[in-house]
Amino acid sequence: MEKQTGCIHIYCGDGKGKTTTGMGLSTRAAGCGYKVLIYQFMKNNSTSERNILENVPNITFVDGLEGEKFSFQMSEDEKKERKNFYENQFKMLTEMIENENFDVVFFDELIYTIKAGLFDEELLADYLKHKPEKLEVILTGQNPSQNLMDLADYVSEIRKVKHPYDRGLCSRKGIEK
Repeated sequence: MEKQTGCIHIYCGDGKGKTTTGMGLSTRAAGCGYKVLIYQFMKNNSTSERNILENVPNITFVDGLEGEKFSFQMSEDEKKERKNFYENQFKMLTEMIENENFDVVFFDELIYTIKAGLFDEELLADYLKHKPEKLEVILTGQNPSQNLMDLADYVSEIRKVKHPYDRGLCSRKGIEK
């Protein structure tokens, strides 16, 4: 099956559903026979969606750190270490994409990671400008830069109108996490 030119997708905004949308597109692509690689920045390796999607043919997850925490909880030294880790992971992932001929890559929360100062946006922008022609790239996070939006083919904003968190309901396993 010959895949056409790959596009760049950004799912952004303050609403619930960015990761869910990226996972849905990844599942659709895998169902079509495309080889999908997923990496979740700023998340540990136990998100609920992984429990099922790790068993789906054509979907490969790469583990991140087990001990993740919010960027605002990190010391400056931890932020430097995390930035180094994420940028090295990204380089390893992009090599893996090329060496193993992936059709789709989902970099979950990479935009958030950039905004938190834990990843150099130019590293991503340069990759997007020179990515393999047929590679589909999915990015999520809040407030992408104009530069990233200009590079994207799709930009979809998911806006919060109402959320249970506003009335004190914490995230629930299987629904928000």
